[in-house]
Amino acid sequence: MRRAQLLLVLLLLAGCSQRYSAPGLGDQEDPALSGNGRLLVSVVDRGGRRSLRLVERSTGRELPLPGLRQGQPHRSPSLSWTGRYLAFIRQRGTRPEAVLLDRLSGRLQPLALPNDRLPERLSLAPDGQQLAVQVLRRGQLDLELFRLPALEPDLPAGAALP
Repeated sequence: MRRAQLLLVLLLLAGCSQRYSAPGLGDQEDPALSGNGRLLVSVVDRGGRRSLRLVERSTGRELPLPGLRQGQPHRSPSLSWTGRYLAFIRQRGTRPEAVLLDRLSGRLQPLALPNDRLPERLSLAPDGQQLAVQVLRRGQLDLELFRLPALEPDLPAGAALP
């Protein structure tokens, strides 16, 4: 009986540890899944520049991210439920800035932070209505929560992004 239980546990663990690899590029960092698990965004090195790569998991197809060439390198990506909204940090000159991309409209929107705050990491709410930002201020890390009421909420669970 004990042997059968051990075998069952091993089979369950093996089933839970499926590996997904995003083909095409080697080193990928800072992965983030959309809330529905359909999309995977990560930071990749492209010719010495850190950029974002968005992949549809079911097909492995890389999806375009227009407008992201300015202000590289990128880091700390975060996706809304369907992946309509993509938040990340990009470097603009000597300062990092938090940015939100609406993939449906193609609109890029920098988030205005007070001058004494530098974004370090961020996390977007599944509906795209709030953004948590870890900021560096006077040598101290702090957490700030921003409401994004001007944005249309992300599509309901299960709806596909056109």
